[in-house]
Amino acid sequence: MDSLHSLDSASGFEPLGRGIEALRALLDYFIKQTIYIFDGLKFSLFKLGVILSVIGIIWISFVFLQGDKISDEIILESSNSHDLKLNLEGKGVGYYKVFMPEFSGQQIFVQILDNNQNTISEESVQTKMSVGYFDFEKSGMYTVKVTNPTKNQISLEVELGDAGEEVMIPPGIMILAGAVMVIFTSYMKLKNYRIEHPDKNIL
Repeated sequence: MDSLHSLDSASGFEPLGRGIEALRALLDYFIKQTIYIFDGLKFSLFKLGVILSVIGIIWISFVFLQGDKISDEIILESSNSHDLKLNLEGKGVGYYKVFMPEFSGQQIFVQILDNNQNTISEESVQTKMSVGYFDFEKSGMYTVKVTNPTKNQISLEVELGDAGEEVMIPPGIMILAGAVMVIFTSYMKLKNYRIEHPDKNIL
């Protein structure tokens, strides 16, 4: 056995074995580091997704605050209507918002009328707050007409404004991209957890 051991050492077999083991250890190290970096990247994607979504929401809120709009607070009697008018310029997307502070299941009817009093949008609302959008093709006076079809009076806050279609596209894309990142990273974390804990019932 001693002579065989001497022969292996002399021919370089033992150092070669140690080299292979060292290579395996190095490869294992790089694999673990790659997994660690990938996990860190996923976490960063999650944070980036949340940040993008928050920035997009704040941006849209700022657009609503800065855009052309008009609002009114009214008490609408039974079977009565209230009109709120705003001059919109060019072509774009308008919006209306109806809020009932003392909502208890009441229903109202909302119509959007163009400059010629043609109905371009209408909706029955039975929620505490409702936001709707409509397209306008040219400049003119647009009207949101709110009707109370119930037997009781209703307290309302009504707002009509320009949503600024072109200005809304960038923050909308940011919110969508952020949501996709959050969903993807959450899915990957859940998938990895299931792989690591196959015996646990997650749902």
